[in-house]
Amino acid sequence: MNYRHIYHAGNFADVLKHAVLARLVVYMQKKDKAFRVLDTHAGIGLYDLSLEEAQKTGEWREGIGRLLEADLPPKAAELLAPYLSAIRELNPGSEIKFYPGSPKLARMLFRPQDRLSAMELHPDDYNRLARLFEGDYQARVTELDGWLALGAHLPPKEKRGIVLVDPPFEAPDEYERLVKGLAGAYRRFPGGTFCLWYPLKKGAPIKDFHKALQDLDIPKMLCIELTVVSDRETTGLNGSGLVVVNPPFTLKDEMHVLLPALKDVMAQDRFASQRAFWLRGEERDQDPSEA
Repeated sequence: MNYRHIYHAGNFADVLKHAVLARLVVYMQKKDKAFRVLDTHAGIGLYDLSLEEAQKTGEWREGIGRLLEADLPPKAAELLAPYLSAIRELNPGSEIKFYPGSPKLARMLFRPQDRLSAMELHPDDYNRLARLFEGDYQARVTELDGWLALGAHLPPKEKRGIVLVDPPFEAPDEYERLVKGLAGAYRRFPGGTFCLWYPLKKGAPIKDFHKALQDLDIPKMLCIELTVVSDRETTGLNGSGLVVVNPPFTLKDEMHVLLPALKDVMAQDRFASQRAFWLRGEERDQDPSEA
């Protein structure tokens, strides 16, 4: 309950998460039928980067700040266009002040038929999120533990959807909880696209986490990871990952274009790296950590 994303809004981990989320939304919109985005840990929805908290860490400068100023390869720029267009819409001037959280970004990309369910447990953050979407018939904000939403709000009535699970990872068992949460949610909504975020830092049980996900026997899971600095140089977050269940068939190829560009822009030392591989799927790759 103490986590405040304002300190980290717009950092490299947000860039990766939101670039992928935008690609998932774009893919869903290839069909006319409506879909729903369920955001289990929604936060406040919109972050003011001019506030003292954001200025104190300045993490956004090494993330979205760099990306907006970068001369991107044409194919990467095309894939990032929906995401970056939303950022520029919020910041029409030359300076960046506002950064959208996942619910706001998804909502900005919606068509009239698409819907958002945003869950937030912290009372103050819930109130701010509710005010942000007040009067918006396409968005429903609920004060609820996001882990409970994986049971109570699935499947969505649209029968199509993206489920974003982005916990703060304050508790030591969050990796295990993420696996357990996915197992139950997938049983309820096996046709859904799930996007699970997790941190990379020294000592994190990533190999065990990946193995536990593989043991769920879910047919298709794509793993996407980006590190920007060696874990020898920091005790905090040095990278982040996403596991996408039922990914669009185009996503892995898109990541082979996007990830190198993001790494080049946001690398903080020569040990920055990126990878996209199947945890489970028709072409399951070997996790480099297993080699």
